[in-house]
Amino acid sequence: MTTKAERTTVYIVETVAPIFNKLGYVGTSMSDLTEATGLTKGALYGNFENKEALAIAAFEYNSKLLLDAIDVQINSEGTALEKLATLLDFYRHYDEFTLPMGGCPVLNVGVDAKHNNKLLTAAAKEVAKTIEGKIALTLENGINAAEIKLPVTPLQFGKQLYTMIQGAIAMATITGDRKYLLNTITYLEYLISNEIKK
Repeated sequence: MTTKAERTTVYIVETVAPIFNKLGYVGTSMSDLTEATGLTKGALYGNFENKEALAIAAFEYNSKLLLDAIDVQINSEGTALEKLATLLDFYRHYDEFTLPMGGCPVLNVGVDAKHNNKLLTAAAKEVAKTIEGKIALTLENGINAAEIKLPVTPLQFGKQLYTMIQGAIAMATITGDRKYLLNTITYLEYLISNEIKK
């Protein structure tokens, strides 16, 4: 059974995670956080050492939601090609998935924190590398099962695949036009079924 303090900590993180993700580390004020949580500054700092610790907890919360969702896709039943197709379908609806959290945490935090918070930048970079690794492992399993042929290593291909997805997410976010995301996913589906499928 969780204590009241533990429940309060969870409540704070869940409440402020979308705010930090939308407004960024510098752009999020203490008044934004106290207003959203209904708690005083003292109550917030009673649970977290400082604003940075709270921002990192918020990013970790959003990242876990994202990584868990990706794991569901790539740990689903089926071949490596089917898992890649499931993952691409997840990304086709990625803007809907990330809407409650204020957008893509990797993109938002990675860009926002680049010049003002080394810990958040490192955390975003780590999540991106983790996702690339998950894609690469799926590709490697496909090679081992003689389903997939690649012109480069699975990690290199996985990085390129994720770069194209993140680029599409960035352009869709910047322009407000989902076609960037939809068209890129359609192209990647074509690439997988026509270029790397054995």
